[in-house]
Amino acid sequence: MALREQSDPTGRPSDVDVVVVGAGFAGMYLLHRLRALGLSSRVIETGDDVGGTWYWNRYPGARCDIRSIDYSYSFDRELDETWVWSEKYAAQPEILRYAQHVADRLDLRSGIDFGTRVESARWDDESKRWHVRTSTGEEIVTRHHVMATGCLSVPKEIDIAGVDRFGGEVYLTSRWPHEGVDFTGKRVAVIGTGSSGIQSIPLIARQAAQLTVFQRTPNFSVPANNGPIPQDKLDELARGRAEYRLAAKRSPGGVPLDRPLVSARSVSDEERTATYERAWEVGGIQEFLGTYSDHMSDPVANELLAEFVRGKIRATVQDPATAELLCPTTYPIGTKRLCVDTGYYETYNLPHVRLVDLRSRPIATITETGVELTDETMEFDAIVFATGFDAMTGAMVAVDIAGRDGATLQETWQHGPMTYLGLMAHGFPNLFMITGPGSPSVLSNMMVSIEQHVDWVVECIDRLRADGFDTIEPTQEAVEGWVRHVNDYADLSLMPRANSWYMGANVPGKPRVFLPYPGGCDRYRATCDEVVDKAFVGFERSGPAGTVRTDGVIRRVAPDVQLMLEMMASFGVPPLESMSPVDARAFMTAGAAFRAPGPEVGSVEDGTIAGAGGDLAYRLFRPSSPGPHPVIVWFHGGGWVIGDTVSDEPFCRALCVGTDAVVVSVDYRHAPEDRFPAAAEDALAVVRGFARAPELFGGDGRIAVAGWSAGGNLAAVVAQQLRGEDSVDIVGQLLVTPATDPAGDWPSMAENAEGYVLTRSLMDWFLGHYVDPSDRTDPRVAPLRAADLGGLPPAVVVTCEFDPLRDEGMAYAKALADEGVPTVHVWGRGHLHTSLLAVDVLPSGAPVRAEIFAAVRHWFA
Repeated sequence: MALREQSDPTGRPSDVDVVVVGAGFAGMYLLHRLRALGLSSRVIETGDDVGGTWYWNRYPGARCDIRSIDYSYSFDRELDETWVWSEKYAAQPEILRYAQHVADRLDLRSGIDFGTRVESARWDDESKRWHVRTSTGEEIVTRHHVMATGCLSVPKEIDIAGVDRFGGEVYLTSRWPHEGVDFTGKRVAVIGTGSSGIQSIPLIARQAAQLTVFQRTPNFSVPANNGPIPQDKLDELARGRAEYRLAAKRSPGGVPLDRPLVSARSVSDEERTATYERAWEVGGIQEFLGTYSDHMSDPVANELLAEFVRGKIRATVQDPATAELLCPTTYPIGTKRLCVDTGYYETYNLPHVRLVDLRSRPIATITETGVELTDETMEFDAIVFATGFDAMTGAMVAVDIAGRDGATLQETWQHGPMTYLGLMAHGFPNLFMITGPGSPSVLSNMMVSIEQHVDWVVECIDRLRADGFDTIEPTQEAVEGWVRHVNDYADLSLMPRANSWYMGANVPGKPRVFLPYPGGCDRYRATCDEVVDKAFVGFERSGPAGTVRTDGVIRRVAPDVQLMLEMMASFGVPPLESMSPVDARAFMTAGAAFRAPGPEVGSVEDGTIAGAGGDLAYRLFRPSSPGPHPVIVWFHGGGWVIGDTVSDEPFCRALCVGTDAVVVSVDYRHAPEDRFPAAAEDALAVVRGFARAPELFGGDGRIAVAGWSAGGNLAAVVAQQLRGEDSVDIVGQLLVTPATDPAGDWPSMAENAEGYVLTRSLMDWFLGHYVDPSDRTDPRVAPLRAADLGGLPPAVVVTCEFDPLRDEGMAYAKALADEGVPTVHVWGRGHLHTSLLAVDVLPSGAPVRAEIFAAVRHWFA
């Protein structure tokens, strides 16, 4: 039931179910949805009408950089069908008219307090209510408080000396006069060349007698090629409007475009250039950045795209020096908001337009009459500050919001915003955010993200009522996990390489963290749905029905690892355990042809060495530095059944480079043809062989043993078997996700039994071929069960979070340490049994491998 409504003298209810701050597209849709559920509400809006960003941003040339047919509501089919946009990219006046049309159609203004600002909000834990105070002095009591204040709504403070001294006209693109401005015959300065500057400069230049643009950092911009909406797009919408809108919701960017699958580096120069030319002619951000799959992850691919745009700038701007100043070179393309323009670069060919580079000629101060540089003073009639916004968090912390125990949001976020899903924050019950930090928001079509957020929030509130709960709040564990996931995604990309407003870098003193969620609307929507399906995992709900806390982190697998799993699932490959060993080997060999090779090493040599049952092949990787070097004997993985000297080659190459040691990948006899203890006997024999004549392999006498999975098992067995043997001195053992106790009943074997490449059934298949159940407690199969682990060589033990073998590996690391063995345990957070070996494929594995190699180098110091 809705709360009992109380009225203040103005006739508005002062005790409501929901207070919404902001009457832009998010606030408007919220009001519509809340009314449909019978929830009482107050919508508070600073402006005098609806529209939010599009009410305030009226600077010349302001327009959307998402196609008009996509930048519109989808929830009302009749509205969607009857509104007709005049241009491909609608200008601000038309977008504002659209917002006003929606408000008229749905009678929304009657539920909005215009000309009113929310100044503070205080949570009362006893009554489970927010107390919201407005600029009118009114206090509104509400159960739920929703910040729909927009991502780009608070102008950034102008950090230029003397800004208050200028006696002429001063304008901010973010707060443009509603009556417009006439620059005819005036000397105008524009400071800033972000999106608002790039859009406004061509139009200001049409009027001004003189225009001087002050640029600190040039921005990449692509042409809008605006005009009527292409007929093929209108036809596509007409043929299947519902399908089109659904495709947008399921797309990465909120626009019906598929994820590109082809690398820019995999095609010829001619094909790539032709693709870029077609995208340039079409215009638009997503179409251009989305031409190839690796623009935002591979610096080389990104530079190919960046240089194409620089070529267009040089071909357009007639003065070569000005063209070079307009060419961005200090950050990857797309890591700052890619701009969409109409005639921006052409403007610099006009005789009355001048560009000033603030990197070489900074502003000393604003004067009463103009701008003083370090080497020149200029006079102006008007100055336009196109200096941007305090993006994503500015509007949130501008309101004095205090949650449980009086903690303010500003204090809680002093080191960066901490949210769960970009929707809520720990310590602030029933406080919701629309397109908040940690959501796709500004990296997406905002209309799609807004509708998804509003639907989730409103349905959450309705579900709380139905289930008998008063409050909902994310757990600290869930918040920390989500922030970690967002940053994991960002770190896979080139995005953090730019000092952008995505990073908060445009505002002095603002924490430098990545603000939006870069995983895409489709994955974000699936995550939000999964949170609900899993009983609101990461949330605590309380009320008359009691308290329900569903602990957990919704996304723990590293993002690139998850993408790999999704890709593998799409191939429909039959499980290895359904094959014969011969077929499994052939399948793995065929797959190896498509993997990344790994880094370059000094040289690669193949040879043979005597094993316990005959000669065994090896492949040796030698560093490029002068020798002799330590030797690391590597045993490949494959469950003692599959694999060979080259199956782990990318990792062996990386190990060689990372440790400056000779790495020798040695084969051994495989089951079921040669069952236990054949592999263990071979491993022991080859290490003795390498120890007898290290100089033959470029060795300096120091030998370490290493291996992955079953190979890690063999390395551990060898270290135990050779303990105390005078002829062999093992300086260290590297055990990467090793099998150390196949007979044990480990929780990770159940937790990670399915879905992570190595499965429980596959492990059973391996063991069934390799060793009889009666022998599985033998220390040569289960080194963890050895009677004495003391006196073993130093160890680096690597375990991964989503590995069935995780717990036995951790137990082995602990057992070694307990016995006084110098042991480094390297933790692969978010990784699988196999993923750390995906060198040059999964970037998130690189820092884990670096930690491994650093620990190994200590043995050789």
